[in-house]
Amino acid sequence: MKPSLHPSPWEHRLAKLQFPPLREDLWLDCCIIGAGIAGMTLGYLLTLHGKRVGIVDAGPIGGGETRHTTAHLSNAIDARYHEMIRIHGAENAHKIAESHTAAIARIEQIVREEGIDCDFERVDGYLFTSPGDDGEELDREEEAAQKAGLFEVRKVGRAPIPGFETGPALLFPRQAQFHPLKYLEGLRDVFLQRGGVIFGETQVVEVKGGDQAHLTTADGWRIDANHLAVTTNTPFNDRVEIHTKQAAYRTYAIGAEIPSGSVPAALFWDTFDPYHYVRIERGEKDDLLIIGGEDHKTGQADDAEKRFERLELWARRHFPQMRGIRYQWSGQVIETVDGIAFIGHNPLDAHNVSIATGDCGMGMTHGTIAGMILCDRILGDHNPWAALYDPARRRVSALARFASENLNVAAQYADYLSPGDLSSEKELEPGCGAVLRHGLKKVAVYRDEAGICHSYSAVCPHLKCVVHWNSMEKTWDCPCHGSRFSTTGEVLNGPATSPLTPIGEPVEAAEP
Repeated sequence: MKPSLHPSPWEHRLAKLQFPPLREDLWLDCCIIGAGIAGMTLGYLLTLHGKRVGIVDAGPIGGGETRHTTAHLSNAIDARYHEMIRIHGAENAHKIAESHTAAIARIEQIVREEGIDCDFERVDGYLFTSPGDDGEELDREEEAAQKAGLFEVRKVGRAPIPGFETGPALLFPRQAQFHPLKYLEGLRDVFLQRGGVIFGETQVVEVKGGDQAHLTTADGWRIDANHLAVTTNTPFNDRVEIHTKQAAYRTYAIGAEIPSGSVPAALFWDTFDPYHYVRIERGEKDDLLIIGGEDHKTGQADDAEKRFERLELWARRHFPQMRGIRYQWSGQVIETVDGIAFIGHNPLDAHNVSIATGDCGMGMTHGTIAGMILCDRILGDHNPWAALYDPARRRVSALARFASENLNVAAQYADYLSPGDLSSEKELEPGCGAVLRHGLKKVAVYRDEAGICHSYSAVCPHLKCVVHWNSMEKTWDCPCHGSRFSTTGEVLNGPATSPLTPIGEPVEAAEP
């Protein structure tokens, strides 16, 4: 796995989380595809029950979207509880609150029982309004959160940020934060001690359920298993069904130095659109102020520099003690049309194939919930939240969002009729990419630092949308379902399973 061009504060630990690839055929009780928070939690829980479990990933443990998280552990739902009650009803909103609360508690229990040093800390969370809001949003959310069973949620005079008069805020007690990759290291150690096996640098190209359930890798190796679980950020084994009910977004974050102890350890969120989310990472000398936001649909904007500037402007306005920025990074969030994850049996597949996707900006708790639900499903045990998170569900109350997201996808196919980003390869600067029109075809062209142009079909292999260039990450991003590809066409994110098709041989282009 290539290192990120813009790493998060956690990524330096990835070197400790790499594993060699699969080099033989295997039989397992369960094979998990994806070594992020969901896959590692599921693997850990299954080994507690004596199951023979394997985990495979195209990169290191945590090398997908887990490394890009800001690692909030919260039961304060991003989409708000009043929306959860409207969409899912009060009883299910109670289960949503219960499951996220239980996920934080399970992480805390694992950290304590396994002795994992991952900076886990219980902190309070504060939701405050944007300037000019009349506070009605907080009143409505306080009432909804308490209807959902979070009776300790209450309005307070302000969020405890020195120098930032937030106005009234909603207090969510006993949230938490941790270092996500240190936590995964701890899960890895226990998983291996209990007989689990892990394979990195292993690309899975086929998942097939049924009596002879198995997966096949790009190198031709096969793992047979009683159960298969796809816990990648978005499922590559489902071509259409799930992807009509969720959408990929890019989100941005900065990490800046602040004097130690100058901001209390807590989680903070505002009601901007898109909203900001804030936490503190304690350091030996200085603390790290982590602020995220500025989301947009994947592949539908290429202005990361402006988004980082807006994050910094907002941060400096409200945190005057902020010093230099040490980190700037982005990640991929999968938003479902009804605000909660899809966890369980993969629709239209055999009974012994499960998926976990749709983190909705709450990947650490949704991933832990996934581990708990799928473990019970595989063991044949009842889980009180399984029906709520069923991937086959369709909520009539979410039809407007469903229609909006799918109309947005349909609009992206108009790219076939548009002109290219540039008139020719000659206009490309070294280290840059662009989609060009060659007759009736759209071609993705990347000019490397040596001046050599590499050309690929700009058509995403998943459902044939035209990819767009992401100049920050230097990737080709699909604006329909969030597949992402490297400068040389390799798959970085699903649902695509095959690379962009090369066109001709790399050639040297004339200087612009």
